Amino acid sequence: MDIQQPVYILAFLCFLIFLSEWLCKYTKLKHLSSSLLVILLGAIAANFGLIPSASNASPVYDSIFQYVAPASIFFLLLGVNLKELRQAGMPMLIAFGIGALGTMVGVTVALQLINYQDVFGENYAAIAGMMTGTYTGGSANFNAIALEYGMVKEGAIFTGIVVADNIMTTIWMLITLSLPALMRRFRKNPETIARRTTRHIEHTDKEELSPLNLGLLVGIVLVTMFISDWLADWSAGQGVGIPSILILTTIALILAQMEFIKRISGAKLLGMFSVYLFLVVVGAFCEVTALAEVGANAIDILVFTGAIVLVHGLIIVLCGLIFKLDWSIVAIASQANIGGSSTALALAKTFKRTDLVLPAILAGALGTGLGTYLGFLVVGIV
Repeated sequence: MDIQQPVYILAFLCFLIFLSEWLCKYTKLKHLSSSLLVILLGAIAANFGLIPSASNASPVYDSIFQYVAPASIFFLLLGVNLKELRQAGMPMLIAFGIGALGTMVGVTVALQLINYQDVFGENYAAIAGMMTGTYTGGSANFNAIALEYGMVKEGAIFTGIVVADNIMTTIWMLITLSLPALMRRFRKNPETIARRTTRHIEHTDKEELSPLNLGLLVGIVLVTMFISDWLADWSAGQGVGIPSILILTTIALILAQMEFIKRISGAKLLGMFSVYLFLVVVGAFCEVTALAEVGANAIDILVFTGAIVLVHGLIIVLCGLIFKLDWSIVAIASQANIGGSSTALALAKTFKRTDLVLPAILAGALGTGLGTYLGFLVVGIV
């Protein structure tokens, strides 16, 4: 059987996406994220010769990196409504901003704790930007910067960082769960009740997607990708060199504020499927021989990611002490930075703070919109 057949490859990749979602929903593997699981399944399939690996990569993979991955970022950004941010409340926005600053400081400090040029080689700046993006608001930012600097084809190191990221995100979730109760023993800051809203809060992966919406969304993203590439080439000719993915991010955020675009359902569904299709190919680039090389640096990668989260946490807690912020808000804002909207929402529900459910979602959305810009900024700085 010829495993290089494009139809066979696409069919197998889609099956792996289905399998990862099924395992996360109906088995004990539900404690793993679908993103990590789909990478691992892709790596297993490639190393057993069921689909092409990095050494015999298919043109299908290049097409997914070139078209599907940017489209996934675009679709996910269409859910960022900047006008709603005022409903998050100033305390949440202040805590979130402090947390984002803490992430940037953390990345700088973490680089000094390891021999980053030996561990990451010439990719250290890109990895610093990726971690800044993901610990500002989620994996969409991580993927955007990884795409721009070709890190998606560094399958082993990419997967190593994803694994370390998942470990640290889980640990930080446990810490932020206990943070308010712990800090109230030290200093009982006043509780800030967020302004109530009549808006119905719904956070789900389920969306309606009609042929009408599908055709419109796909058409919009393809036009945006064409414009982004054209503007990137034009700016390079002017000696500026603005990354195409940064232009695409900006256009997506502008479109997301338009009422017409907000009424089109299905963008999140397309975004998540596109992300999984992109990540399963990343997994296919993880050959066992390459993973063995990363194994020697596994501790350094864990130290690097752990230090970023630790410095972020110390800064946001210190500012909570100085500005006497509600500890529940501090914990949720930090989780919006490190884990994104989903984990921030889960934290608000765990604290039984229904008044903070919407602010948690909005803070996560702000991180999705802001993280890519901060990531590219850090790439330039380090």
